[in-house]
Amino acid sequence: MNWEHLLSLKRFGDTNKRLRKLQDETRLGFEVDYDRIIFSSAFRSLQDKTQVVPMPIKVGSRKEFVHTRLTHSLEVSVVGRSLGRVAGKMLLEKYPVLKEEQGYQFNDFGAIVAAASLAHDIGNPPFGHSGEKAIGTYFKSGEGEKYKEQLSGKEYQDLIDFEGNANGFKLLNESRNGVEGGLRLSYATLGAFMKYPKESLPKKPTKNIIDKKFGFFQSDKEFFLELANELGLKRNDNNLEIGYYRHPLTYLVEAADDICYTIIDFEDGINLGFISEEYALEYLIKLVKDTINTKKYQAMTSMSDRLSYLRALAISTLIKDAARIFEENESEILQGNFDTALLDKSAYKAQIADIINLSIEKIYQSPEVLEKELAGYKIISDILEVYTTALINKKENRETNYDKLLIRSLPEKYQNTTVSVYDILLNTSCFVASLSDSAAVYIHNKLMGKQL
Repeated sequence: MNWEHLLSLKRFGDTNKRLRKLQDETRLGFEVDYDRIIFSSAFRSLQDKTQVVPMPIKVGSRKEFVHTRLTHSLEVSVVGRSLGRVAGKMLLEKYPVLKEEQGYQFNDFGAIVAAASLAHDIGNPPFGHSGEKAIGTYFKSGEGEKYKEQLSGKEYQDLIDFEGNANGFKLLNESRNGVEGGLRLSYATLGAFMKYPKESLPKKPTKNIIDKKFGFFQSDKEFFLELANELGLKRNDNNLEIGYYRHPLTYLVEAADDICYTIIDFEDGINLGFISEEYALEYLIKLVKDTINTKKYQAMTSMSDRLSYLRALAISTLIKDAARIFEENESEILQGNFDTALLDKSAYKAQIADIINLSIEKIYQSPEVLEKELAGYKIISDILEVYTTALINKKENRETNYDKLLIRSLPEKYQNTTVSVYDILLNTSCFVASLSDSAAVYIHNKLMGKQL
């Protein structure tokens, strides 16, 4: 892989090459990507999607507002921008032709990583981490299992392992009437967005981080191949029909996400009282012990100030460490020979593991989180059953009056039944995934006759 191709400014439908040195410096193409994402309806819906803890939650007599998918994504984009800029400075020194002949600046790398980071959760379903599993369970062992014989192996795998990353790729690029190519982001940003550049089968063929999940549905295979070809991604031939090595900047997007969920989810747990202050601050101090200003820290009298200071210091510490690892392994990454996340090589790996293990025990497995996830399973399954049944009935010319009413209640783009069974099932799953937590509850109540 080479950086000239990896930094492609091409967008869907372009017939002429976009050159960096001809870009308007007041509105760069990579910055346009960020703007298009943040103004999209799919991104706005993240404000009412659970990150980990249902929001808001009562702490004593007051409500505590915790991170949503939206605030998490904004924070990841800020960390990603910093990582990209540090990496960009290094890369321009290592490959001066990128700046001298093609006009790239270190801020370009920050803009690409920030935009991809902003979109990294855009395809995730409602109800936190269990949303994807709830959709998959419906098709694997729920009522949706009956469609298995009508699908190819890969099509069925797309559904039973429904993947937010693949749905995000679909959302960003899906054409609609009058809107070709979706948001039409630059190929560099789309490449950095794709954490798992493979299809759903074979499942986890290796222990390489790129094979952990999959990044596109069968419906988006053609465009993915065009993207991979334009970027010059290296083929991964480990028993894969279609699989590639990552865009190098994807490692920075992943690191930004890892840093934020490690530290920020932990911070939410402290603020909510799931983790005792004294115990939690001790964990963070272990992470920043080499850089903490003890005198400054001890002068702070409020818990929130102490926590904010440690959080900022922890994020800064991990940004510097991730950037170091990226720089040291950049050549290996370009060759496709780097098989872990950056933070798996961190000098602070033990401290990170301690924080994550405590978060799992005290936050992710708390009654509040488990209750929301349980409700989500039921809500998602019921909505899928009602709508898929109505749509398939219409396709097979046996729809009832009730089916007609149900289909009319769907957004127009999900009403089409002239497509394949796979497309109907996938589109309905994507509709459910697009719902915010509140919208899913509202629709479920309507369908179950609990609300007029």
